[in-house]
Amino acid sequence: MADGLLFHLESPASDIAVITINDPKKGANILSRPALAELDGLLTSLEKRTDLAGLIIRSTKPGNYIAGADLREFVADIDAPAEQIVEISRRGQQLFARLSKTPFVTIAAIEGICVGGGAELAVWCDRRIMAAGGDTGFGFPEVKIGIYPGWGGTARAPRIIGLSNAIEIITSGENIDAQTAAAMGLVSDVTAGGDALLNAAIRLARAEQQSKEYLEDRCRWFGPINISETELGFLGATASAYIQGQTKGHYPAPLAALEVMIGSAGVDVETACHMEAEGFPQLFGSPVNRALLNVFFLRDLNKKAGAGKGTPRDIRSVSVIGAGVMGQGIAAANIKRGIPVALGDTNADAVGRGVQGILTEASFNKQTKGPDVAKALALSPLINGTMSDAELAAADLVVEAIYENAEAKRELYARLEKKLPAHAVLCSNTSTIPISDLAAGLVRPEQFCGLHFFNPVRKMPLVEVIRGRATSDDTIATAAAYARRIGKSPIIVNDGPGFLVNRVLLPYMNEALLLLEEGASIKSVDRAATAFGMPMGPITLYDTVGLDVALHAGGVMRAAFPDRVVPSTILPAMVEAGRIGKKRGGGFFNYSGKRNDHGSESPEAAAVIDANRRGEKKFAHEELADRLLLPMLLEATRVLEDGVAANVRDVDLALIYGIGFPPFRGGLFFWADTIGAKTIVEKLKAYESLGARFAPTKLLLEHAKSGKKFYDA
Repeated sequence: MADGLLFHLESPASDIAVITINDPKKGANILSRPALAELDGLLTSLEKRTDLAGLIIRSTKPGNYIAGADLREFVADIDAPAEQIVEISRRGQQLFARLSKTPFVTIAAIEGICVGGGAELAVWCDRRIMAAGGDTGFGFPEVKIGIYPGWGGTARAPRIIGLSNAIEIITSGENIDAQTAAAMGLVSDVTAGGDALLNAAIRLARAEQQSKEYLEDRCRWFGPINISETELGFLGATASAYIQGQTKGHYPAPLAALEVMIGSAGVDVETACHMEAEGFPQLFGSPVNRALLNVFFLRDLNKKAGAGKGTPRDIRSVSVIGAGVMGQGIAAANIKRGIPVALGDTNADAVGRGVQGILTEASFNKQTKGPDVAKALALSPLINGTMSDAELAAADLVVEAIYENAEAKRELYARLEKKLPAHAVLCSNTSTIPISDLAAGLVRPEQFCGLHFFNPVRKMPLVEVIRGRATSDDTIATAAAYARRIGKSPIIVNDGPGFLVNRVLLPYMNEALLLLEEGASIKSVDRAATAFGMPMGPITLYDTVGLDVALHAGGVMRAAFPDRVVPSTILPAMVEAGRIGKKRGGGFFNYSGKRNDHGSESPEAAAVIDANRRGEKKFAHEELADRLLLPMLLEATRVLEDGVAANVRDVDLALIYGIGFPPFRGGLFFWADTIGAKTIVEKLKAYESLGARFAPTKLLLEHAKSGKKFYDA
């Protein structure tokens, strides 16, 4: 065996060469420049071999084939001139293209995640086979960092799997499994992993040398795609409309990928590669690319975050108290990962409904968009609906998810804590009530913390792990490790009203109501937010969250920060009128209850708003955006000043994960850095008359004076 940094060459038989990929120093195989130079050298020696039937490229790293290019090298080149970016693309294309010109068949034997540059390497091979199983996936996620495949992916994939399939997987950035890959014609075989995969690849190599079919495909895949002008035009138009509907014009990479694939369909693959490379600099280093790279690194940093000073305890069983929507979502996340759950509530009917809801949620099938009966039956032994405090207390970790009432929560803890095992961790899913207040009266407050999930739990990756004044390091480490185990991204924050996300979100939402009072329309306020990139406008968000819930949360924040929280009269008036949101058929909008009903104009809500108006001001779009976003940014700086969040990166990721802050902006503080603190301070002067909520903070003023970026910290 010839060993290198990433690629290891061996010959299990005289007619077969195997390149095994496994970087012993990293958790994933990455195509860095030294690794690519290594592959170049191996191919140079192998290309001279006339005795080989085939070359097989495989990975022995568990769960990972190739995770793509080294993005830190990308960042180092982000300010390079266009000619250099084109050259980087061309070098990768030319290296991988050699896999399609060797004097023997080349086979990618894929086990584990094969994405980005790894997927491009695989499509330049003559054949691909994949291991069956959940760890194996194939995809081109480049659009998720604001670029498209630049090493021949847009040229080669459409010729192998068809233009329509290639457009789908490249513009979506989503992975496909082995069965989908086989159905698309991407892979020749799906088999078991390990030695079975290698043996299948060897058999395939020898069969291809006998049939020479791979040579016919080489000729076919070198030429233009066989598609009529009419079909090409229709496919381009329909795909473009779909992409623009999905991206709302905020993400240019999917559309650019579509354009290069449509534009290069009628030429040979070499010309298509040139077109891909020439278009690459338009995306590489663009504001959206920089922002999405920042988000990628934020996520990567969070994944690698350790337990801090504490030692996590093993969690083998969980109790969830509160069988409502949040409790069901939390319990479902546990049983999906094999953790048994005891579910409790105040009455047996609620528990029974909760158990059914949990099984429906845990067995949800993305394809059918409904529950999978067989999966629900298989998961049912993991959920125990009970009214017994003894059964609920017999757990390593207890999550309280009852309604937002501090007294009710403390009464529950007083009843339950004395029955808990000495090692058990007690957590509250409260969204606003300070953890230290809830800990009053606990015998073991050091084993109590906040564990704030976001709704819907299935879709929202964030969990705020909240440290109270008495919470121990071990408890925080345990809660964070548990959150990761159930597939969530924990961010550790210190205690305080609203914690991190809700504290930053509520000024934005409250400002929306104050704008309505001053004369702005619902449509204009929501449009200002969605034009910025928020997933929905703040008024629509009120209806989604529930106006009663928002009123309670606002009360907590007003009590904590009376100097800058200006209460709107609209919200209590809406609640008093019974307009509490989508869950009751009407809030600021009316709802039919039908699936995908986004609401219609409500005369009833309009009457409430009109009765509480204080003016008829006409707002420019920019002013609406400023009024919504600047209070959010100011509150985020206060969160840092107060020590609630550790750093700007935690804040940015929490808001992306927790409220859907637009990733193409890079995060709230990343966005602020693109504007500059000095410019923001100047913007705030126009709103001085509105009071303390628009006063620049000490942190903002310091950055404005020094010229430093928030991300410099």
